[in-house]
Amino acid sequence: MSTKEAYKQKMNAELGLAQAKLVEFKAEVKNSAADVRVKYNEHLDELQAMVDTTKEKLKGLDSAGEDAWEQLKEGIEGAWNSLGTALKDTTEKFKK
Repeated sequence: MSTKEAYKQKMNAELGLAQAKLVEFKAEVKNSAADVRVKYNEHLDELQAMVDTTKEKLKGLDSAGEDAWEQLKEGIEGAWNSLGTALKDTTEKFKK
């Protein structure tokens, strides 16, 4: 397996975990008061957009050659770092 394929598998697994956490957050919000739901649904929509952006960047690896994928990796890492930070912030908000 190439380094590119191993990286892609790792990132897909991590994205799967992020999506599972997002589903968990959405389930928690459903059981909240209406004003809380509105507040958190906007935030969860932003998280979903970040997941989607990271997925799209990851799809770009399919068409990238072995040399070009390193450049794409930087964009994926940036998107993933932003998503990871947002997930941590959301987790903290749900603890309160």
